[in-house]
Amino acid sequence: MKSIKTKYLPATNRRGSRIKATAGGMSVTVPYDHSKSDVYVHFEAVKGLVEKHGLAWDVSRMVYGGTERGYVFCFPQSTVEA
Repeated sequence: MKSIKTKYLPATNRRGSRIKATAGGMSVTVPYDHSKSDVYVHFEAVKGLVEKHGLAWDVSRMVYGGTERGYVFCFPQSTVEA
């Protein structure tokens, strides 16, 4: 199943707030743009992960749901091979 988890990383003394997106062993971290909505910033991280790793995923079809630390983005339909 293709899914991407995102989570908020709070600011530290050295870095500003960030969003980390992960899928399998892949990840990307993007700055948190406080001028944008929370979901928008998390979706930007999703797009960043897909671009960084050259995935052929049409993220415009993804749906999402909230978790305690961020979001999970996945496709609304998946196929299971028997």
